[in-house]
Amino acid sequence: MRYIKDIPNANYKIGLYQWNNKYIVKIESGMYEQTYKIDDYEIESEAELEKCMDDVFISAVTARFDAMHDDFSTTLRRNELIF
Repeated sequence: MRYIKDIPNANYKIGLYQWNNKYIVKIESGMYEQTYKIDDYEIESEAELEKCMDDVFISAVTARFDAMHDDFSTTLRRNELIF
């Protein structure tokens, strides 16, 4: 996987990569991450992907991170790994 660049964001580390004729957008928040892939022939430039990191998308990403945290915390408590 080839690192291309970071996409600036105040809340998350967003990295843009290229691998196997796909662009990969990797969004990290602490111990969780979300990965999105798109075929490189679907877009004309990397700037188009940067434009997609708008407020509406980032809000959805935040909601998903919150749900991921809730799911993981719940299973840890249910299985008595944390109290």
